[in-house]
Amino acid sequence: MTDCYDQNLLNQLFEGVYVVDRERKIVFWNKGSERITGYSSEEVVNKYCHNNLLQHVDDQGKMLCFAGCPLHYTIQTGELQQAHVYLKHKQGHRVPVSVKSIPLYNDKKSIIGAIEVFTDERFQKEVIDENVSLKHELMKDPLTQIPNRRYFEFALKNMIEEYQQFNQRFGILMFDIDYFKVINDTYGHMLKDEILKLVSKSLVSNIKRHDVVSRWGGEEFIGLFVFDNENDLRAVAERLRNIVMKSSYLHETKDIQVTVSIGGAMIYPNLSMEGIIDLADQALYMSKSLGRNQTTIINQMK
Repeated sequence: MTDCYDQNLLNQLFEGVYVVDRERKIVFWNKGSERITGYSSEEVVNKYCHNNLLQHVDDQGKMLCFAGCPLHYTIQTGELQQAHVYLKHKQGHRVPVSVKSIPLYNDKKSIIGAIEVFTDERFQKEVIDENVSLKHELMKDPLTQIPNRRYFEFALKNMIEEYQQFNQRFGILMFDIDYFKVINDTYGHMLKDEILKLVSKSLVSNIKRHDVVSRWGGEEFIGLFVFDNENDLRAVAERLRNIVMKSSYLHETKDIQVTVSIGGAMIYPNLSMEGIIDLADQALYMSKSLGRNQTTIINQMK
């Protein structure tokens, strides 16, 4: 029967794998099974799984070894079975596992046993949670803790697709902290970081839930806003400009105040992601040329 599977390969798997013969006697128990169940190979091999060693139960607490055993069904029918069950660990607690039973055949195509593969669902959840957390961290600016440039580009790409399919108009705004180099040269690196945090919080705390403000790079921020027209985009830009202007950071005994220059653009047909960003950047340059602490909106639809 051992000719039907590679024991060395099965021992390399993270999942639990065990092999039974037609009478459901366990003839192989891999390292993954030992890790998940707490039972060593020596404690399990040559015992019968229908003796209820692992005491598999379903969501209702039904003992599957007495009725409803996936391995038994696979041996009888040759059909692959999958289920979510709870096995009993050697220490007594229940472990949620996904199980899959696969028939084993000899050279004459007769069923001689089955393999059960089981995966610790807690591990799967931990991996998924870790991946989600990692994804969120990769999309977050480490200093300001707001979405970063990568996230904004992802959100903007999706908004352009929605506009093309459903004509959902939107605009973007670029924000640049005025005279930021002066702040850095006068007060140093630490205060520069605090000003970046101040501005980022002022922006993200005063937008609608479906809008987005991200750090674009350096002292620049960029926002995505769902509006039908230039006037609404200009209104939110002016509101945010005034909010930043009225904010301040207390440094020793002095209130440090900053302003932002803003440039914006509305979406229009055939405008690419790079195109609308370039228009907003042009508008930002115009605001800075007009003396800073200004808002300029470009609308190519006119």
